Amino acid sequence: MIDRARTPQQIGTALRAARRAQGLTQRELASLSGQRQELISKIESGSPGTAVSAICALLAALGLEFAVRPRSETAPDIEDIF
Repeated sequence: MIDRARTPQQIGTALRAARRAQGLTQRELASLSGQRQELISKIESGSPGTAVSAICALLAALGLEFAVRPRSETAPDIEDIF
């Protein structure tokens, strides 16, 4: 599981990985979270501009939470290089 996300793409990747690890389809997660399957697809593909409330609903349905902390000084992500 990804333990940090700095971009919409990384958030989407982390949510997709968590959903798949729990054996859920996008449609099943939509039912659990009260969100539309189409929105879940957009979030998982890294579409910017998603409401924080929608992401929080998905996190809650997956049993996850945000952790806000200072950025680590480890090796930069590929997005940080270009």
